[in-house]
Amino acid sequence: MTMRRIVVVGNGIAGLTACDSLRSAGFDGELTVVGAERHHPYSRPALSKALLHGVNGSGGGDLHAHELPEPSHNAAELLGISATGLDVDARLVRLDGGGELPYDGLVIASGSRAKRLAAGPGPGGTQGDGPPRELTLRTIEDAVLLKERVASRPTVIVIGGGPLGMEVASGCLHMGCEVTLVADAKPLSGQLGDHLAGLFTDAAIRRGLRVVRGGKARLVDHGSGSRVVLADGTELEADLVVTAIGDEPNIGWLAGSKLLVDGSLRVDTRGRLRPEIVAAGDVAFFPTTRGLQRVPLWTSAIDQAKVAAVGLLQGDAAPELNFQPYFWTEGFGLSLKSVGFTPVAGAPDHCEPGNGPESVLLRWENQDGSGTAAAVNYRIPIPKLRRLADAGPGAFRPAAPVTV
Repeated sequence: MTMRRIVVVGNGIAGLTACDSLRSAGFDGELTVVGAERHHPYSRPALSKALLHGVNGSGGGDLHAHELPEPSHNAAELLGISATGLDVDARLVRLDGGGELPYDGLVIASGSRAKRLAAGPGPGGTQGDGPPRELTLRTIEDAVLLKERVASRPTVIVIGGGPLGMEVASGCLHMGCEVTLVADAKPLSGQLGDHLAGLFTDAAIRRGLRVVRGGKARLVDHGSGSRVVLADGTELEADLVVTAIGDEPNIGWLAGSKLLVDGSLRVDTRGRLRPEIVAAGDVAFFPTTRGLQRVPLWTSAIDQAKVAAVGLLQGDAAPELNFQPYFWTEGFGLSLKSVGFTPVAGAPDHCEPGNGPESVLLRWENQDGSGTAAAVNYRIPIPKLRRLADAGPGAFRPAAPVTV
C-alpha cells in the first residue's frame, strides 16, 4: 500500500527524529504530529543538566540550553493535544476532544512520564491550594517550578539514586541548598556499576551531599514541609521533596489496540509492530544483544526513530537497528561519557589518567565479549570513545612499521 498519510504520536526527540527521517527517506505526503505538550521539541536532558546550574556561580542557569532548532519537516502540528485511543483496523488515531486522524502509516513515539510516590488531588501531589509536596522533573514546566522553589534555598530531599536524582541533587547543592539523597543502593550503581558510581558518590559527599539508604520511601503530611519515612523506620524532614524514581511508558491510550504484549510495546529490529505501525523512544521495548530492553535515553530515542521511520517506508528492505548505548551525565564537578552496555562489573581493565582534576579514561571487557568505555572529566571525541569500546586501547596505537 502506498503511504500518503503518516501520523506521528509524540512530539519529543523520537517524534521529531522520525519526522525528519521520513522526509530524508523521500516521504513527501501528508505528515501530522500529535503532541501532548504544547511546546516544540526540546532537549529534556538539559533540564536537569543546565537549568539549575548558574553561570559563573550566579545561580542563574542557562535558560536556553533546552532549546532545539525549529522543526523543518513541514508537518501539521497538533500541540497540546493527546491521543486517547487507536483503532488499528480502521487505521484511526482518536484524540482528546473527540477528534480522529486517519493514517496509512503510524509512528508511536508517545514517550514516558515520571513515576510518583504520591498522587494528591492536584498536579504534583498538591494538597488543597498549597504548593506541590512532591516535585518531579520531566517537562519544561517541572524545571521552571523546581528552579523557582530552590531559589529560596530550602532544605531538599531527593528520592532516587539514578542519574536524574544525582543531577537534581547536584543542581540543588549548587544553588546553596542543604540536600539529602535517599537511595536503595549506592547512587548510580544500578546504572553504571560500583566503580563509576563510587567516583560520583565520593565527589558528591565531598561537596556536602548527605546520602541515606533505608529502603523504600513514602511521603507523609507534615505541616508546611514534608516528611519522608523509609522502610527501616528512618524519618527525614525537608522543605521540599523531589522524586526521581524512574519513568512509565505512555501506553494507556493503546489499551484495546491489541498492540501490547504483557502490558508493553515490543517492536522488532526495524521498529515495527505491524507493517503500517512502528514505535520508537521511551515508549518501546526493542531487541538488543542483551535481550529485549526499554532504554529511556536521549540517544537511544534518536537511534530507534531513525530506524523505525525507514522501516515504516521500506519494510524488510530497511536496515536493522544495531544498538550501542551512549550515555552522559554530569554533577558534583564530574562529567561522564560512556559507550557500551552498563552497569559494568568490577574494576576497569584499562585506566588512563588525563590532564585535569579527577580526569580518567576507562575501559571494561564484558563477559559477552563487548567493551564499555567511559571518560570522566576526560576530553575525548565520541567517535574515539566508541573505538575504545569496540577495539580496546590497541585501536589508538600506531601500526607497527612493515619491515622487508
